[in-house]
Order: sequence, then C-alpha cells, then structure tokens
Amino acid sequence: MRESRKLDHLKYAMLLPDGPSDNSFNDMELIHNCLPEFNYDDISLKSNLLDLELQNPIIINAITGGAEDVTAINKKLAQVARDTNCAIAVGSQYAGIENDLVRSSYEIVRKTNPQGIIIANLGAYANVDDAQNAIEMIDANALQIHLNVGQEIIMTEGDRHFANYFSNIISIIKEIDIPVIIKEVGCGIAKEQAEKLISAGAKILDIGGKGGTNFIAIEASRNENEISSDLINWGIPTLISALEVKSVLTSDIELIISGGIRKSIDIVKALTIGASAVGIAKPFVEKINNDGVGKTINWVEGLLEDIKKYMLLTGADNLQKLKNKPFVVSGNSAKWLELRGVDIKGFAGR
Repeated sequence: MRESRKLDHLKYAMLLPDGPSDNSFNDMELIHNCLPEFNYDDISLKSNLLDLELQNPIIINAITGGAEDVTAINKKLAQVARDTNCAIAVGSQYAGIENDLVRSSYEIVRKTNPQGIIIANLGAYANVDDAQNAIEMIDANALQIHLNVGQEIIMTEGDRHFANYFSNIISIIKEIDIPVIIKEVGCGIAKEQAEKLISAGAKILDIGGKGGTNFIAIEASRNENEISSDLINWGIPTLISALEVKSVLTSDIELIISGGIRKSIDIVKALTIGASAVGIAKPFVEKINNDGVGKTINWVEGLLEDIKKYMLLTGADNLQKLKNKPFVVSGNSAKWLELRGVDIKGFAGR
C-alpha cells in the first residue's frame, strides 16, 4: 500500500501543474544598486544551516523514495546534487523503516553522494526511534520533520490523529544530535505556529508555502475525489508565509524558503528575505526525466550564475549581505501582511 502510494505521489506530482494559486513572489520587488563596489568574481554563494556549511543555497528538496521503481530517480538526483554541490533531502522514509526491501531506494542517495549534505525525512507522527533509524539509513547530516495535515486529511488512508505531533517534535529535537528542520509541504507556516515551534527548540524552519506542488490536489486526483476549489487553494502563499515567519525569527533561527520556487529571481528574493537556503523539488525530477542528468546539472549551474548576477545588481557580494538588502512588498501580499501586523516598511527601509 505505502509503496504504491509513493509511486502515485510521484506520478501525479509530474502530471499536475503547480498551484492553482501562485507563490505571490510577483508582489515583491528588489531594489537596484547602480554602484556595487566589488567585482563579479568576488561573489560567494556559500551559506550555513547552523553548523552545516553549504557550498550554495539550493536544496534539492524531499521528493521520493520507498519504492524499488524510484531508486533510479534518487540515484540521478544524488548525482546532480554531488556534481553541483547542492544539499539533498530524500522523501519520507517511513516506508524504509517498515519494509527493508525498499531501504535501498533511500540508501542509494548516500552511496552515490558519499561526501554530500543529505537530509533525512519523516512525518511528525514519527517518534525518536524512527528518527534515529531514518538518520542511520542514509548517514544523514540533518533531519526534516514534515507537517502535511492538509494532505493527510484528503488522503483516503491518511493520518487522522494529530494530537501528538507537537510533543513528538519536542522529543525529536531534544534527543537528536544533528540539525532538525521543521518543514511544511505546501500550505505554509503562519507566525503563530512558527513561534510555537521555536518555543519547542526548533532552530530551522522550512516554510513550504502555497504555490508549488499541491499535495491536496495530488491526493484528490489519485483517489478520484471531488473536492472544493477552496480546499484545492488552501494555504498561505510562499511569500506571505516567509515574511510572517521572518517577522518572529530571532538571530539564532535559520529560515529555509520553499514552495513554488522555479526561477532564479525567486531564489534571490527568498534569500533577500532572510533564507539561508531555498528548497526546490519538482523541477529537478522534471529536468532529469526530460533532459537527463547532464543537462540538469547545466540547468543548476545556470541558476547559480543567475543568482550571482542578481546579487551584483543588488550590491551584495555574499548571502549574509543579501539578507540586509531592501525590498518592497505590494499588492494583496502587502494588504495581508499589514493586517497581520508584519512591518513591511521595515523591509523597504533596510
């Protein structure tokens, strides 16, 4: 059952378009700096997630695993990660915990990319023993705990018991000795829940906003369920979620922004907001399936070069400086954020 579900998720993620809502990054504009006082070759893309040193800020975000048929895809993703120095997260590993026969679909990532930064992944229903198992399975450098309530309630066989999620997160953060990332998977994190997660000890939040792969739509499609357009559109757009969460972060908390990140300009906008990294998932599988590993590597290299160009145009020669550059938020995003008490004028006046 779990193995066939994994294949369905990958199938419908590729078949269905993003959205239907967008990530709202069109409501954000960066400010041009006509007088950058450094050379293009001086620009650095290095970043950090706590004590993890990233050679660039792109994370190939959790996509798949848990079925023999996806082992080849994960191997190719790991090759791209290895050859572009991107961190990579595997898909939810509960299938590998339950069934030794599919562990290889995850283990192939570490086997292919022995020196890379690899991130384990489980849902918030997991306990500490599950987390340790997932980490050991791939010799992980960090662990994602994903929050996917919207997906679960549409999934016919999905979880209906959420009361222990927060206590599970507290226990895992307390007991696990590698960085723990708390991640939404397409509905975004609001500032109130960000504060609650931080109070539990969370040091890295991946906001996983609305505007990219829509797991509510995926579950509706795979089960041929008729659900309302309001449910399909549920969630907080990526830009809004990122700025809500940013408004309550302290300097010791790291931010990852994901959710419909498809263009280099959106990567730079996310980094300017304050992200230490951005997560991208679906485009990697699409590129690999359509163009192969080599052209996917070229595509990533092109993204990285474009990031540097935009950094030059904002006057930032490293990502820490980029986090302090001004930007303007307008449109519906500005209205939302103002009503929610987020100081968007402060971002414009940096």
